[in-house]
Amino acid sequence: MKRFIALGCNATDASACSKQLSDAIERGLWVQLLPKAGEKAVIPNPLLPAGCGVVLSSGGSSAGPHLCFQPCSHLDQSAIATGQWLQTQGLEPKNCRILNPLPFHHVSGLMPWWRSRVWGCSHTWILPSLMRDPVALAKSFKSIFTKDFGPLIISLVPTHLERLLKHPAGLHWLQSFDVIWVGGAGLSERLAENARRNKIRLAPCYGSTETAAMVAALDPNAFLSGQKGCGNPLGDVELRLNQLGALEVKTPRLAVARLEGNRLEGLRDQHGWWQSGDAAKLTHENCLPQIEIIGRLDTAINSGGETVFPERLEARLLKCTKTAELNIQDIILLPVSDNQWGQRLVGLVRWQNKLTISEKKEKLKLLQELVEDWLPAERPFAWHECPELSQNTAGKWERSKWKDWLDHHKM
Repeated sequence: MKRFIALGCNATDASACSKQLSDAIERGLWVQLLPKAGEKAVIPNPLLPAGCGVVLSSGGSSAGPHLCFQPCSHLDQSAIATGQWLQTQGLEPKNCRILNPLPFHHVSGLMPWWRSRVWGCSHTWILPSLMRDPVALAKSFKSIFTKDFGPLIISLVPTHLERLLKHPAGLHWLQSFDVIWVGGAGLSERLAENARRNKIRLAPCYGSTETAAMVAALDPNAFLSGQKGCGNPLGDVELRLNQLGALEVKTPRLAVARLEGNRLEGLRDQHGWWQSGDAAKLTHENCLPQIEIIGRLDTAINSGGETVFPERLEARLLKCTKTAELNIQDIILLPVSDNQWGQRLVGLVRWQNKLTISEKKEKLKLLQELVEDWLPAERPFAWHECPELSQNTAGKWERSKWKDWLDHHKM
């Protein structure tokens, strides 16, 4: 009997995709969730773990991109732990209403729907096109916000926040939620300050496909009071740092295996820990660990003997450009080889508005002046305009894609 199938997920009909997944799980199958045009894996039955579950693509560990096998029981456990976190916020999971704009083939879009199954609460899909149109979004969900539906919960990526906070309709929409989990990418200080100023109840969180999503989250009240980072670990999670400064996670819901070539490999070491691909900082407050993500270890570079994390510099730079009113929509810093330094950073920028050639030159000059007092290893030595620069639908940078663009366009 065939035990493995692939399900191409249509972003415009996530409800049908979720029904197909439910049916496959009921039949005891392993289901690979793919974007609509994704590439199906070939996995013989003898390789499959016992039971049933979901196979998801992940780039979230030090092992590079791979397929992750998450049993249904682990997804259930993740939902239970997240529900217990909500209860610490005074919210009853079964009374919540979940809105979900994230892609179903990604763990960030799968888990809101899965939580609704475990909690027995309401779940509503949001079309991706609506997230790009704050007015239409507010109009489409007007009835939800004007009736007593119970606590409103949503998971967003920073690109969603950025777009919605800029528009009065989007801002009002965000203010209606009791909890907004935000993850998938680092939350810039500029965006966090904007959310606090407008009383948006963000709960910055951290998780991965390997951990069946969220393993730490910050209390929205703590966020509004100015606390940074991703808060405390959930009840079924232990966190620590290894000698490299990488965050390690121990939890019973770690994926049972990942596909490496034509074989399955475990994730845990002999003591049950999994090493993520993220450098982090752990502090303790009231005997509880507090986590702050520094940056990806696989994107950190060595420049002149210094370890540099581009993501942190990008967040710092966006804050500076906001103050200087440079009207920059996106920035990414990428490494290039250098005989003297080993590696140096180059910046790609996308402007918010259309500019003349002379205006572009002036703003690029101002941008360079903004980083003049940075450490030499951190300072980008060149800038390029990239009109198509953007993050993917999960709110993450596909750095290899933009490195290819840079290699093709640089002089």
